[in-house]
Amino acid sequence: MKITENERDAVYKTIFARRDVRGEFSSEPIPEDVLHRVLTAAHHAPSVGFMQPWDFVLVNELETKKKIKAGFDSANHESAEQFNDDKAVQYRQLKLEGILEAPLGICVTCDRHRNGPTVLGRTIKAEMDLYSSVCAVQNLWLAARAENLGVGWVSILHDSVLRDALNIPEEIEIIAYLCVGYVSHFKDKPELETLGWQPRRDVNSAIHYGTWSRSADTDA
Repeated sequence: MKITENERDAVYKTIFARRDVRGEFSSEPIPEDVLHRVLTAAHHAPSVGFMQPWDFVLVNELETKKKIKAGFDSANHESAEQFNDDKAVQYRQLKLEGILEAPLGICVTCDRHRNGPTVLGRTIKAEMDLYSSVCAVQNLWLAARAENLGVGWVSILHDSVLRDALNIPEEIEIIAYLCVGYVSHFKDKPELETLGWQPRRDVNSAIHYGTWSRSADTDA
């Protein structure tokens, strides 16, 4: 099946318009058919040995979200202590989640034992199932953006908080907690870029020809 030029352009538009959303969520519910399309797109991510190790825990209950938000608040305070001087001040001013504001939370997990102990493609690099699950996150994120849904990845959380709140067994790996919902607007640029936390690297500095070499933007 050949991709048309318009379809190609739509894919690139979606990639470049994707944002990590924190503070722009609305309370508008996500229709079931839209959510199913997004989760189906995530489920069609590439996976090592076609093991499809991911699962998606959907979080709607306010009390559950409050438990997760409390875990974030604690971890966020812990994280702020690790920055120095001006960065610490700037860090404390950032809004880094939308756990209570987003109508839906999605916890993406990875079952590393799915399909048995020996999986095609994991015989040398055992972590490939984790990478596959991250691909599912990216598929979900892009599909959500194509549906005009915002997504925010909350990484400032200890796994123990999500295990307790969502009853996730110890043998299941936690990949991501995502806040998902319609938003008032999408920002033109990533918020951390706009606020000067970090600039975007020029793509040419990330490209190496033939062998790896130190990029031009390093101090070495």
